[in-house]
Amino acid sequence: MKRLILLLSIPLAILGCTPTVQVAAPKEPITINLNVKIEHQIYVKVDKALDDVISESSGLF
Repeated sequence: MKRLILLLSIPLAILGCTPTVQVAAPKEPITINLNVKIEHQIYVKVDKALDDVISESSGLF
């Protein structure tokens, strides 16, 4: 009788020790916040002659 109980308990003990791996999708969607501030500064060098032509007092604009 003891031998029968021992033989039946060994497979149950082996099954109880097997590792399980579960892959599940998250319940909430993945959000990525990209708070990016981009600033551009453009420097234009104007020739002195062109500066005189484009000036406000020339009446061109």
